[in-house]
Amino acid sequence: MKGNKMVRESTLPIALSDSGDRVKMWAPEAEVETEALAQLRRVAQLPWVHGVRVMPDVHVGKGATIGSVIAMNQAVSPSAVGVDIGCGVAAVRTNIRADQLTDLHLLRSSIEAAIPVGFNSHDELPDLRRFGMETGVRGLFDRFETLDEKVMPLKQRAVRQLGTLGGGNHFLELCLDQDDLVWITLHSGSRNIGKTLADLHINIAKSLGHNQGLVDKELAVFIEGTAQMDAYKHDLWWAQEFAAQSRALMLGLFKEQVVKHFAGLPVSFDEPINVHHNYVREEKIDGQTLLVTRKGAIRAGAGDLALIPGSMGTGSYVVRGRGNPNSYFSASHGAGRRMSRNKAKKSFTEQDLADQTAGIECRKDAGVLDEIPAAYKDIHQVIEAQKDLVEVVGHLRTILCVKG
Repeated sequence: MKGNKMVRESTLPIALSDSGDRVKMWAPEAEVETEALAQLRRVAQLPWVHGVRVMPDVHVGKGATIGSVIAMNQAVSPSAVGVDIGCGVAAVRTNIRADQLTDLHLLRSSIEAAIPVGFNSHDELPDLRRFGMETGVRGLFDRFETLDEKVMPLKQRAVRQLGTLGGGNHFLELCLDQDDLVWITLHSGSRNIGKTLADLHINIAKSLGHNQGLVDKELAVFIEGTAQMDAYKHDLWWAQEFAAQSRALMLGLFKEQVVKHFAGLPVSFDEPINVHHNYVREEKIDGQTLLVTRKGAIRAGAGDLALIPGSMGTGSYVVRGRGNPNSYFSASHGAGRRMSRNKAKKSFTEQDLADQTAGIECRKDAGVLDEIPAAYKDIHQVIEAQKDLVEVVGHLRTILCVKG
């Protein structure tokens, strides 16, 4: 079994059948959902597509597949970015040791009180001067009036949602590394404002003449040099910055609670990791300047540090990119779902959730049953499948998890 697994992984990447050489996959075709394969083939048919790279956490998404990297020539598909623009992860190592941990339930409660989760938001934005973020955030919201006019009524909501978690697979975690040092990790996106901007521009793209008759209307694109593309990129860059600033603020709030909880200890923090995995970037690919969308994928350029999370109970990997041009300098964003949320709710019980998160301070109720570890692919196998894309720096074991 182990030998077969190693042989299988040594053959990756593979070319997706019936797609020429445009789609290369770091996952065996037989192990990918039929609909996800169909989505990848539809993307590859778009005339603007230079190539598609598929990560080992691949699964069905809306329009474009999650776990896909799409390089386009003078075009971009908003659905290939995803509706949670700028969604990503952040992490920071502390100097706290495992043997110094105390009362994780109390710490989880204080984190949940400091950082709103689910549909909740701040009553008012925290004092940003505490985190050295005042200038950056002020500049971000000073530019709000330059966004599409349809989102103008959402400004105050966006202000209050900065530095809040949201729900679904977003999380705040404490983890231990191989040296038993504590890490803070989190996963979040651009909240309602990012989704609203994404949906708005997807609908605009669908209405454009050059997108009529596409193999899939969800893959509608904007073309470089048009007013619609300029407007989309403007709003996109703003939403990506919002998401990054939101993660930075949550890290600051999280760190404050850790310092308070471990009062008396000289707590210190390393430089943070803060990376997107739903975003667009202009990059040099195969000698050409292309627009690269990563939907459920991270940039893994040579030396780039990133976090690849698993699920509740399985921890995360800190990785360093190998700069592999074959994957368009990319790697997976996480474990990836192996079953839908509805199927997970029908397949498992609260007792299953408690069993699979044993020893972890977290919610174990029906409200997070769709996030049960068994609903996700094996993060260790996902990492093994992309050894040519990233170098493992360390594995982080989850000891506390906050979900929305």
